[in-house]
Amino acid sequence: MNKFLLAAALAPVAIASPALAQVNGIAVANPETAVLQSNAWKTAISQIQTTYKAQLDQAQTRQTAIQNELRPLVEAFNKARSAPNANQAALQTQATTIQQREQTANQELQRLTQPVQRARAYAAEQIGAQLEAAVNAAMSRKKVTLLLRPEATVQAGPAADITADVTTELNRLVPSVGITPPANWQPGGQQAAAAPAAPAAAAAGR
Repeated sequence: MNKFLLAAALAPVAIASPALAQVNGIAVANPETAVLQSNAWKTAISQIQTTYKAQLDQAQTRQTAIQNELRPLVEAFNKARSAPNANQAALQTQATTIQQREQTANQELQRLTQPVQRARAYAAEQIGAQLEAAVNAAMSRKKVTLLLRPEATVQAGPAADITADVTTELNRLVPSVGITPPANWQPGGQQAAAAPAAPAAAAAGR
């Protein structure tokens, strides 16, 4: 979700307090939370879980199997490491083996969940395209002239947080999104020239 942080919606680091928020038009908001709480995102996630249930179940089953495969190796490594006068060369070999198997497993799981990640990225990008407009509308409605991220403040009361207002505007601007990207769609709003997007590009998620 970090890719959805729009520079135009964020102000320089400063200190905000409830009083300042009310008097000087300063407020705080978390853009990522606003997107995650939007109706379009919640509905999209529900649809993705249903549409890609087979892939998600397969990935979960495979992940459990991988954990079961790695557990004896990790236990053997820990036992060997705790032994007196442990053989460092042998330990390094064991550690390398475990690391390589973990990397292979992660690549396998990424392949299994690639359609899911692609659908999530497509849904998120559609909502993100309206985020700046939603932030601007929320600021206008609340008469906010300076908007800060929560972590940029020392203290801010509930009245200073307009994240929910940004979500409300998102719900108005983008009530729903699709979860099936065009064949040539790539994350980032780019379209492939001819052939479908390359797997590496399609795998990018948020």
